[in-house]
Amino acid sequence: MPASTAPQAPPQQKPQEKPQALERLDEPDESRQPSPQRRRGADTRALTQVLFGELKNLEPGSPEHGRVRAALIEANLPLVRYAAARFRSRNEPMEDVVQVGTIGLINAIDRFDPDRGVQFPTFAMPTVVGEIKRYFRDNVRTVHVPRRLHELWVQVNSATEDLTTAFGRVPTTAEIAERLRITEEEVLACIEAGRSYHATSLEAAQEGDGLPGLLDRLGYEDPALDGVEHRDLVRHLLVQLPEREQRILLLRYYSNLTQSQISAELGVSQMHVSRLLARSFARLRSANRIEA
Repeated sequence: MPASTAPQAPPQQKPQEKPQALERLDEPDESRQPSPQRRRGADTRALTQVLFGELKNLEPGSPEHGRVRAALIEANLPLVRYAAARFRSRNEPMEDVVQVGTIGLINAIDRFDPDRGVQFPTFAMPTVVGEIKRYFRDNVRTVHVPRRLHELWVQVNSATEDLTTAFGRVPTTAEIAERLRITEEEVLACIEAGRSYHATSLEAAQEGDGLPGLLDRLGYEDPALDGVEHRDLVRHLLVQLPEREQRILLLRYYSNLTQSQISAELGVSQMHVSRLLARSFARLRSANRIEA
């Protein structure tokens, strides 16, 4: 009988394998377990909800009310630290930023109504961030800028980041202005305002290039600067003298000639040159508005 027509044994059925998805469900999956940070966040939210429930039934100003309020502040300090971390690039001491954010947290606790069905972190975060932004706007800047310009500067920064991601390069001033529908002058003013957080020390060395500080590269005081006003005064007084007396003064004090050389140059006696010089000095002193 040909091999192709020989009866074949029925195939043995393999034991049914459990789908991998079911196996994963049976096995403990550590990745699906809540992280310690999430557990702490859930515990904080639950504790906050309980404390607000107690705070609602207490008389404001009472010792028990102050105790529960203090517990709410302490429990939600991680929220303040999280908000303060967004401003780490401002080069301000983080302790100061957290302290300012805590003021916003206290204001949020005093205004929060648990009956409105809103989670406290959702309600408190804008208040905390707003308090920190006011701190940077009003107290940190070396040069105070108008509030409108500060708010516009935030929009310019955001638009710059978005356009940089979209274009793969730093956007131009015109592109930022077109994006925000403002003028290029306003964009430049916002960029200049953004540099007013800290004044650069004149003695600080330039980063990277190793150049000396700005103070070492400033121009020195010209010792002849004080004589500018005097030279202008002399020029003004000289034009009031007769032409011959002007020439005698120029020969004496600009050409450094002696009275004998001047008398030979002009064909007059040395005594006459001396009298003309004395008369010129008298006229100059009488016309000198500084001495007058």
